[in-house]
Amino acid sequence: MAQLNFHHLRYFWAIAHEGSLTRAASKLHVSQSALSIQLKQLEHQLGHPLFERANRALKLTEAGRIALAYADSIFRTGEELRSTLAQTTGGARRVLRVGSVATLSRNFQFGFLEPLLAERDVELVVRSGSERELLQQLRAHTIDIVLSNHPVRRDSELEWHSHLPGEQCASLVSRPVSSSSGRGGKLRAMSLPQDLDGARVVLPSVGNELRAGFDRLVEASGVAPTVVAEVDDMAMLRLFARSTDALTLLPAVVVRDELQNGSLQERCRIDTLVERFYAITPSRRFPNPLVRDLLNAFKPLD
Repeated sequence: MAQLNFHHLRYFWAIAHEGSLTRAASKLHVSQSALSIQLKQLEHQLGHPLFERANRALKLTEAGRIALAYADSIFRTGEELRSTLAQTTGGARRVLRVGSVATLSRNFQFGFLEPLLAERDVELVVRSGSERELLQQLRAHTIDIVLSNHPVRRDSELEWHSHLPGEQCASLVSRPVSSSSGRGGKLRAMSLPQDLDGARVVLPSVGNELRAGFDRLVEASGVAPTVVAEVDDMAMLRLFARSTDALTLLPAVVVRDELQNGSLQERCRIDTLVERFYAITPSRRFPNPLVRDLLNAFKPLD
């Protein structure tokens, strides 16, 4: 068989992902007739039809599905190579592009990235967003690693790796009690679960692993705390802990500075509730070496 024409293969790849000759032609800035001719030439070269028409729509044949899987791999590898070499050409600066789920603890994020801050030839680019948005960027090679609070399942198109650089037990924290002198007084440690009955609490939103574990704890114990607020963002949980008289459930790393300066007090650590922090990377032929350096340098949370 003659050497595969990758120009034709890219046209097929665009048609398959757009699902339409018209949309693909518009995206590629070619005429629909020219695109149709290129597709027929590729089908002739491969010896199999790649599409069939179904209700005026294009549907991949079995050969088309096989060809698309190879095309996805080929063009993904090409983009990965281009992206990697674009960073290394010249050797002046190395760039690590990090995506961080918007609700993740800022203290954890900073602690994870801190080892690279002393590297004078390294530039960090940090972007926040939803997990779905960030994984799309990771797939498209516009970022190198995603920080999240739960692992990602591997899919059929790309093999994700969910590294576990840190985990920490949840704590209930609150402001110290005010005294007549204006200074904070230390509160006694709590006894769980009985001290939760009737207590005012600020919790992570439903769907968070810590919240799910907390709900199981109080249900099994038969106690009924009063929920003041439900918050899905760790930075907001930190603000609530600093600004209310309620108990706040969160990992201690989120309020590390407040615990150190005494503006917040850890009332109870709940060993059965664990918040995990994940670093998600894709399986790549040309991984950014800074990702490996970062994973090796990170020190587990206290």
